[in-house]
Amino acid sequence: PRFMCYLSIFTFFMLMLVTGDNFIQLFLGWEGVGLASYLLINFWFTRLQANKAAIKAMLVNRVGDFGLALGIMGCFTIFQTVDFSTIFARASAFSEPHHYFIFCNMRFHAITIICILLFIGAVGKSAQIGLHTWLPDAMEGPTPVSALIHAATMVTAGVFMIARCSPLFEYSPTALIVITFVGAMTSFFAATTGILQNDLKRVIAYSTCSQLGYMIFACGISNYSVSVFHLMNHAFFKALLFLSAGSVIHAMSDEQDMRKMGGLASLLPFTYAMMLIGSLSLIGFPFCTGFYSKDVILELAYTKYTISGNFAFWLGSVSVFFTSYYSFRLLFLTFLAPTNSFKRDILGCHDAPILMAIPLIFLAFGSI
Repeated sequence: PRFMCYLSIFTFFMLMLVTGDNFIQLFLGWEGVGLASYLLINFWFTRLQANKAAIKAMLVNRVGDFGLALGIMGCFTIFQTVDFSTIFARASAFSEPHHYFIFCNMRFHAITIICILLFIGAVGKSAQIGLHTWLPDAMEGPTPVSALIHAATMVTAGVFMIARCSPLFEYSPTALIVITFVGAMTSFFAATTGILQNDLKRVIAYSTCSQLGYMIFACGISNYSVSVFHLMNHAFFKALLFLSAGSVIHAMSDEQDMRKMGGLASLLPFTYAMMLIGSLSLIGFPFCTGFYSKDVILELAYTKYTISGNFAFWLGSVSVFFTSYYSFRLLFLTFLAPTNSFKRDILGCHDAPILMAIPLIFLAFGSI
C-alpha cells in the first residue's frame, strides 16, 4: 500500500512537470519528483545504506534545484513573466548584448547566464558529470523504483527541461557549447566507469548516466527532437533491462553481485532473452530502436563541423565501444559464465512468473 501510494505521488508530480506551461508549475513538479524519489529510495527504511542513498540523492538534487530556481528568478527579472510562450516570444528582443547582469562589477550576457543556470538544474536532475553520484547509490530502492526513477521518468526531467526551453538556449551559443561538452564528457565517463562495476543494477545505472550524456549533447548541438526521440527509446529498453535484472535478482534470492551468478541462461531462458533484447538495443545494434536514435545523434554531431561537435562525436564513438563492452560483460557474467553461486540458489531458481513476464514482453516489443 505504501509503495503504491509513493508511486502515484511520483506519477502525479511528473505529469505536473510535463504539462506545466510556465516555470512555476515546472518547478513545483521538479521539487515533487525530488521528494518522491527520496521517499522511494528510502522505501526499505531499516537499511542504513538506503537511508544514506536517499539523503545523498536529496542533497545532490538540492544543488541542481538551486540552479534551476536562480534561473527562474533570472527569467522573471528580465522578462517579468514566467510563462513559456511569452518568454520565447520575447527572447529575441532580450538577446542583444546590452542586456546583462552585473555581478562583482563584471558584465554577463543575460540569456547566457539564465541558460547556464537552467542547465545546472538539468545537471543535478539528469545526473551529469559533477552531480552524478546519487544515481548509482539510488539502486538501494526496489527494482521497479529504479526502473521508474532512472530509466523512464525522473532523470529525464532535466533533458525534458532543456528541450522545453530550447528557444531560450538557441539565443545563447555559449550555453550550447557548455551543454555539448558536459554531455559528451558524461557519456564517456559513465561508460568507462560502468565497465568496472560488479553490482548488477549499478552497471545499468551507469549505462543510464551514459545515455543521458548522449541526450544532453544532442540538445547541445541543437537537435532537440532527436534527443527526445532517444529519450523515448531509452525509456523503453532501460525499463526492460531494469525489470529483467529485478527478475534475475528475485530468482537468485536477492543476490545482486554479478560475480556470484553465472550459468543462468539454461535456468532463466525467458529473462535471458529479454535481457539480450535490451542490451542489443542499448548498444545500438542495427534495426533495434537504440540504433536509430543513437546513430543519428552521432551522425548529427559529426556533421556539425565545430570544435564541440567533433569533440562530442569522438567521445560518443569511444563510449559506444565501452557501452557494448559492459553490456556483454553483464550478459556473460550473469547468464553464460561457469556458475559461481550457491547450490540452494540454483535449486530454488525459477523463471519469471506470468505476472512478471507480461510487462517484460510489452517492453521488449517496444525495444525491437
